Amino acid sequence: MSTYLTILGFNSAIPTINSSPTAQLLEMEERSFLIDCGEGTQVQLRKAKAKFSRINHIFISHLHGDHCFGLPGLIASFRLLGRETPLHVYGPKGIKKMLETIFTITETHRGFEVVYHELDKDYSEKIYEDSRVEVHTIPLDHRIYCNGYLFKEKPKERHLNMQEISKYNEIETCDYHNIKAGKDFVLSDGYVLKNEILTTDPVPPVSYAFCSDTRYLENVIPVIKNVTVLYHESTFLHDLKEMADYTGHTTALEAAMIAKKAEVGKLILGHFSNRYADLTVFTDEARTVFPNTFLPKALEPVKI
Repeated sequence: MSTYLTILGFNSAIPTINSSPTAQLLEMEERSFLIDCGEGTQVQLRKAKAKFSRINHIFISHLHGDHCFGLPGLIASFRLLGRETPLHVYGPKGIKKMLETIFTITETHRGFEVVYHELDKDYSEKIYEDSRVEVHTIPLDHRIYCNGYLFKEKPKERHLNMQEISKYNEIETCDYHNIKAGKDFVLSDGYVLKNEILTTDPVPPVSYAFCSDTRYLENVIPVIKNVTVLYHESTFLHDLKEMADYTGHTTALEAAMIAKKAEVGKLILGHFSNRYADLTVFTDEARTVFPNTFLPKALEPVKI
């Protein structure tokens, strides 16, 4: 099962005719994770033909409006669509009060449970885990408390080499689980069949790091080391570094420096200031440091 990232919106602050605020849909190991939920996210989800019912976990980086103002409306739509299963919302401390106040004042009756996971740590922590995926926070440096998120596939089981296995009548279906887990098989005469003969290498697990609004911060490098794909904000070009620092943001050049030092596979830039009409200037700047840098393409699924 491949992992796909669909970027729903990637501009900063104010929505425009041609762009939307930050929101992403990550489909990993048959799970659908929504990352940030700026204004208009549910419309973008519709355009992406996403299945609302599959979104059970939403991760909010921080409580600035361009990253979370679409969330109350989305949750209200879930109710209208007949949702009954619990929805898990991860975000900074205060997100529960924000949402529950809106729901109370507007008399929004959900009909399903919203489970809040409020975050306040200044270090990376594992906040979600199941049999196939785990998610860690990436503490960032913005004007208010903010986290990025690291999504990691767990190592996969090895693939059975049925052509080889079929040579041995002693190997039964009930033995397949142990063999896929990497164990050797011992025949009745004591001969050991090495696992590397009975199996082939699995597809390597992939990882995705989302670094939302932040100043240049080298503390993230150990957390995101060697990730398959990194999305990193780059609100300004480097000639406006002073403004970037003041507003709690990163330049394209700095994002590329993070990608290079973390030895990531691919860098996607985003969260651009509306002052820039031609976004290719961001990749032009970043590629001087990290050549494998790309612009986001809204609504186009990208294989991780």
